[in-house]
Amino acid sequence: MRRFAISDIHGCCKTFRYLVEEELKLKTYDQLYLLGDYIDRGPDSKGVIDFILELREKDFQVITLCGNHEDMLLEARDNSAYADNWLYNGGVAALKSFKAETLFDIPPKYWKFLEELELYVELADYLLVHAGFDFSHDYPFDDREAMLWIRHFEVDKKVLGARKIIHGHTPIYLDDIASSLKEPVSDVINIDGGCVFTRQLGYLTALNLDTLELHALKNREEM
Repeated sequence: MRRFAISDIHGCCKTFRYLVEEELKLKTYDQLYLLGDYIDRGPDSKGVIDFILELREKDFQVITLCGNHEDMLLEARDNSAYADNWLYNGGVAALKSFKAETLFDIPPKYWKFLEELELYVELADYLLVHAGFDFSHDYPFDDREAMLWIRHFEVDKKVLGARKIIHGHTPIYLDDIASSLKEPVSDVINIDGGCVFTRQLGYLTALNLDTLELHALKNREEM
């Protein structure tokens, strides 16, 4: 069994599928942890979710966390005051992928997927989350906003122990990701290679949680 983590796919379905099928050659006995932001900005938000559901239907072990973009969409559904914020932050592209005029035209199975997303996963050797944790709280695992939105945080080693935090949310260069994996390995590893931001960044990455091998794939959406 191998364990991989991928974050911030942002509608880049061709890239995501190629990374999983051709680069990782994922098997049903592997575990794939997805750290949120499946939707918005890129060309095929619907296709990303469809591929995740397809993998699950084929008995692949796919664990899905919530990102701030999924959270924005859920907030927009439940409170119309948030709709413009979601649309401004990539929701227009997401609606186009669903061939939907409004978010209420998105089919129920996709809302079910969004509603069932987890905020974090606690493993023996890792904490997996979309954005990070605010360790100034007595119990940082109750701080939903931080887990979805935080940019900068300091680790409390008493809480973290010997574990590492794997997260996305803030796009960084591949060299910076690679640097965090060199000995001594950082306590906090950001794996967001900014796949959708092709002019500055443009990589979707998968981290092997067992070997710390980094798989980086250039955005393939134009191919």
